[in-house]
Amino acid sequence: MPGILYLVASPIGNLEDITFRAVRILKECDLIACEDTRHTLRLLNHYRIGKPLISYHDHNEATRSAELIARLQAGSNVALISDAGMPLVADPGYRLVTAAVAAGISVQPIPGPSALLTALAASGLPTDAFRFAGFLPAKSGQRSSVLEAFSNDPATLIFYEAPHRILDALADVDRIMGARPVVVARELTKAHEEFLRGTARHILDILAARDAVKGEITLLIGKAGKNDVAQLDEIPVEEAVAACMREGLTRMEAVKAVARRRGLPKREVYAQSLLGRE
Repeated sequence: MPGILYLVASPIGNLEDITFRAVRILKECDLIACEDTRHTLRLLNHYRIGKPLISYHDHNEATRSAELIARLQAGSNVALISDAGMPLVADPGYRLVTAAVAAGISVQPIPGPSALLTALAASGLPTDAFRFAGFLPAKSGQRSSVLEAFSNDPATLIFYEAPHRILDALADVDRIMGARPVVVARELTKAHEEFLRGTARHILDILAARDAVKGEITLLIGKAGKNDVAQLDEIPVEEAVAACMREGLTRMEAVKAVARRRGLPKREVYAQSLLGRE
């Protein structure tokens, strides 16, 4: 009788963020397939789990999938675990799961932490509709094409980004999407967890002033809508500022965004933004 392929969600930072069921499955399975055996061993040692480990990552996924399918068909129960979060979500595993399904092997998800959902829940951006698009391309031209393709999407956009590329990514977001609200979630669930909220330019200025940007990053961009940037240029300044604030920006963030878009002094835009409040 074939074994079971378990897809086990792992902590995205804090080792306490793992379910009782996940720990039990890891203790009971015959083999654990993981991206980095050294990284996973830290988690297993924390919960006193002693099971054989086998590497499964982007560079050996094709050959390793065939090996794991053979083990499953022979009756072994295999747990697939990524370095962080749910396997297959911007992580390896697709080939193994599709092969297991084709072979009639039971695939059972063991849910748990997810960086994209964790970031979305605390972002302050709309959660009624969202689109996760994995990692942004490393090259500016390809990254710009992706952002332009999603620029009119009526959903909160979620991307993963590397710390050494986040400044370039924010610059492209600012150029293509303008004053839309943006959130950068960094080092989620870890000791130095941080949420930066504002426009892409505002967050870019904050991060650019630091010696270095470190940690895993989730980038969220507010959804397109009737108050999108192109239309904000066509209405009175005070209405444009109010529209930006309705999308989640503070008054000063909105003032800076409108001033930059229209080439006006911030003081002038701020004064006009107060019209109608008196």
